[in-house]
Amino acid sequence: MVLLAIENLSKSFDGLTALSGINFQIEEGEIVGLIGPNGAGKTTLMNVISGVYPPSSGRIFFKGSEISGLPPYSIARFGIGRTFQIEEPFRSLTTVDNVAIGALFGTNRRRASVKEAVKEAKELLTDLGLQKSLNSPVNELSIRERKKMELAKALAMRPELLMLDELMAGLNYHEIEEIIELIKRVNQSRVSIIIIEHVMKAIMAVSQRIIVLHHGSMIADAHPEKVVNDETVIKAYLGQRYGASRK
Repeated sequence: MVLLAIENLSKSFDGLTALSGINFQIEEGEIVGLIGPNGAGKTTLMNVISGVYPPSSGRIFFKGSEISGLPPYSIARFGIGRTFQIEEPFRSLTTVDNVAIGALFGTNRRRASVKEAVKEAKELLTDLGLQKSLNSPVNELSIRERKKMELAKALAMRPELLMLDELMAGLNYHEIEEIIELIKRVNQSRVSIIIIEHVMKAIMAVSQRIIVLHHGSMIADAHPEKVVNDETVIKAYLGQRYGASRK
């Protein structure tokens, strides 16, 4: 089943084209990597899908319903959750309260009570190994803990599609391995995932397909092994050293 369909999507800012003619689909249960050099349009694409920016042209469909240009809260309630490249927690609130907000405003949550939201937030944070930090101020969390909290906040919205924007940035090798396993576990619950990441080991470990953006245009959409051996992708993003290391 096609969960997300992007049709000829473009986005410009004051005459500068950030996305041009993007077309792809996400199937139910897929994990799709989204890679490309800085400035390629990856985060802009997530922002347009999630309603932060309206598209300049083109259409976005989620489960057959058009969501192009809808506000972020409406798109969230359709079943699309996300994390942000730059974390934006509610710094005056505790860890559990941050996640409870996601539980209150996600898919089909119009009637959720605060008590129910807090209960679900505690369960999610405990499942992610943050049970000792439930009542900690956000500013006291480590980078690893903040990343997990952001993931819990997005999951609390009960998304069918989860978009992760550089969730592993700033983490060490062992922390990256831990997040990879968490992403796989989330996907096993039939949550489809789009993941932006510069850590190629992570992208290769979790993705069933990889989409490559360059200067706002798609230059590849294929199985990971095919993508990393594509000369156009190597030249635009991976570099000859990466290509040679795989031979």
